[in-house]
Amino acid sequence: MSQYDVDLFVIGAGSGGVRAARTAAGKGVRVAIAEDRYLGGTCVNVGCVPKKLYSYAAHFHDAFKDSKGFGWHFDSAPRFEWSKLRDNKKTEISRLNGIYERLLTNAGVELIQGRAEIVDEHTVAINGRRVSAEKILIATGGTPWMPEFEGREHVLSSDQIFDLPSFPKRFLVMGGGYIAVEFASIFNGLGAETHLAYRGPLFLRGFDHELRDFIRDEMLKKGVNLHFESTIARVEKRDDAYAVELSNGETLEVDAILGATGRRPRFEGLGLENVDVEREFDGKLKIDDRYQTSVPSILALGDIIEGPELTPVALEEAMRLVELHYGSGSADPIDYDSVATAVFCHPNMGTVGLTEEQARARHDSIRVYTTDFRPMRHTLSGSDERCLMKLIVDDSTDRVVGAHMVGEEAGELIQGLAIAVRARLTKRDFDATIGVHPTSAEEFVTLRNVTRT
Repeated sequence: MSQYDVDLFVIGAGSGGVRAARTAAGKGVRVAIAEDRYLGGTCVNVGCVPKKLYSYAAHFHDAFKDSKGFGWHFDSAPRFEWSKLRDNKKTEISRLNGIYERLLTNAGVELIQGRAEIVDEHTVAINGRRVSAEKILIATGGTPWMPEFEGREHVLSSDQIFDLPSFPKRFLVMGGGYIAVEFASIFNGLGAETHLAYRGPLFLRGFDHELRDFIRDEMLKKGVNLHFESTIARVEKRDDAYAVELSNGETLEVDAILGATGRRPRFEGLGLENVDVEREFDGKLKIDDRYQTSVPSILALGDIIEGPELTPVALEEAMRLVELHYGSGSADPIDYDSVATAVFCHPNMGTVGLTEEQARARHDSIRVYTTDFRPMRHTLSGSDERCLMKLIVDDSTDRVVGAHMVGEEAGELIQGLAIAVRARLTKRDFDATIGVHPTSAEEFVTLRNVTRT
């Protein structure tokens, strides 16, 4: 008989925590999981899923406009109803919450509602109860962070933006990461006068610079007001609106403000002070190649450790962790260089592998292939939206080390290219592949002329 109440106690029922809990339980491990907010974590409730649903809604704005060139006519202008979108989203999220609960209970995992606090290296306290565990897995994810400034209390976080009681006619987002850029596109598409303020000269730092420039230009064409090298200095509430003073001296009056200035690990109330776990320079937990912290019985995964803060990454880490601790004891390391991702701005961006800047730093010589064109759809729609595609090739091996796209359904298309990059295929392999015609995707296998070296 084990000396512990459970073999594994998971703190946090987000994507990574749930996957680890139910996969371990499937191997006969006694598992309990605690969650104090909502099942499915940030992604399901206030992240990827509702964001994508809202992005779909915002795309209809362009679709209605584009349809006229294809012969469609409307007796009256389309009218957007915020409450309908908001409430339908809530219904869908509730459905997903139920699925997550069933996944856990059907796997035999004990689900405990409440905030678990680590008491010592083998004990957690929750709802006045103490539970001993051979191993404790921290999978609490992240939480929005905002800098201090006067009137900060009037600024919403990404946790709050989905459920506004009414739609803001004038909207400001502060930040330059993918969350800020996505929400600027969403609210602009839904019909708000939209502003984005970012302290740097260009948003989406860390992505390929050419794509960043391209997205800036496309967003400007769609009517998003971009305020670079500027951030919020002060916010004052005036009746039902907010007066915003930017650091560059500009003033704006808006109806809602989103602060999308980053996320930090959600460690509040977790009891980390009761155990001697080492931190990275940015406050995340330091782990080894088995996801163990400096306290061997305490494990960690997801957004609270170093690596891409992406749901599929947390899922893969969970599978690998379970295999290492409760399976064969070995697992292939994650190839973070070939993790694809998408930014659901308008138009979308999909990217996998190295940026041009990273490739130049890692390889002695590279070849860059690009194409910038007006998609076939827009030859009739009349839209001036363009598409950018880009391949980056290591010249010495001919291997494609990066693939990038800005355009309609870029997120869908980049998944297939991620397989090619992960498989270390060469430009010759791309060239030998026959394209699907007529599609935008075929451009990736018909690029022949080197743009630059």
